[in-house]
Amino acid sequence: MEWIMTRAVAITGTRATAHRDLAGYAELFASYLRPFADADAHFYIGGAKGIDSLSLLWLVGNAEARITVVVPGTVQQQPDEARQAIARSRGRITEVVELRTEQLGAPAFHARNRWMVDRSDMVIGFPLAGPHGTSGTWQTLDYAAQQVKPHLVVPV
Repeated sequence: MEWIMTRAVAITGTRATAHRDLAGYAELFASYLRPFADADAHFYIGGAKGIDSLSLLWLVGNAEARITVVVPGTVQQQPDEARQAIARSRGRITEVVELRTEQLGAPAFHARNRWMVDRSDMVIGFPLAGPHGTSGTWQTLDYAAQQVKPHLVVPV
C-alpha cells in the first residue's frame, strides 16, 4: 500500500517589503519555503502586495506545488502589484478564491487569513523583524497556534 501525504501550507506576511531587495527574499524563500514545496504540497497565499505577491512569484518559478490564492473581496479590488502577480501566475495557480466580502478592511483580511489557516496543515509567517505585534501576520500566526498547527516564523 502506498501512503500519499499532501502538505497544505498557508503563507502570511508583511506588505512592507521595500527594506530588502528581491534577491534577499528569494534566498529566504529558498531556505524556508523550498523544503515544503514538493509536488505533493499545496500553498494557500493571500492575494495582497508584499510577501503574498513575492512568495507567489517565487513559488511559480521554483516549485511544483499547487497554489491557491485567496482574496477577501475580489481580485479586481487588490492593489496593482498583487493583481499583476496573480495575472502573471495564472497558468500555475490551481485556484483563485474570492471570498467576496462587502467591506474591505482589517476584519475581512483576518477572516481571509483564518480561512487559509483552517485549510492548512501549517503556517509560514514572514512578519516585520521586531517584537511580536498585532499585525495581520502575527494574528494569523497566533490563530495557527490556537488551532494547534505548526507555524514557522521568519522575521523580515
